Amino acid sequence: MRKLAFLATIFAFFALPNLASAQQGDAMFGFGTLVSNQSCGSFCPEKGGLYTNIGADVIFHKRVGFAFDATWRTSQGNYFGQPYRPILFDFNGVYQPRISKKVGADLMGGIGWQTSRFYLPYCTNQFTCNNYTSSNHFLVDVGAGLRYYVWGHFFVRPEVRYYHILNNTDQFSSDNVFHVGASIGYTIGPD
Repeated sequence: MRKLAFLATIFAFFALPNLASAQQGDAMFGFGTLVSNQSCGSFCPEKGGLYTNIGADVIFHKRVGFAFDATWRTSQGNYFGQPYRPILFDFNGVYQPRISKKVGADLMGGIGWQTSRFYLPYCTNQFTCNNYTSSNHFLVDVGAGLRYYVWGHFFVRPEVRYYHILNNTDQFSSDNVFHVGASIGYTIGPD
């Protein structure tokens, strides 16, 4: 949690002065699932379940900007009898070409990390009572979405993302995972 607070502070320090010159900003909320083509062997694939995601982006001149997204498994999964929850964070460069007045694309790529929380039936620290252990992995991702403005500045965006999670095979059967889903969002800025 301290790492996230530190990253948010760095983001605010560098990004907020530039937001005044931004052409637009978007906030999104959505749902999806993870897909992997691997079968269950000594490790099972990281796939299935309902995943919630939130995100925001800032777009500057020439429709180029940056974004931050967080995606997590909505309910705990079952990993060989142990409850677990993967959480994916990513920072992306974004290109948003306009196709028409109501339709646009989101093309993105960047870096991030995955934290897999494995829940325990007891506390590991008596003072803070952490009832989970975490395994963190660096990731790279690319993705695309197609946004359709349904009413004013509100849009719907079906999307797909490819995550290459480095060393993910120490717990799951593949380093490669796809996230497919859809988001609803709001654009702040000119039409």
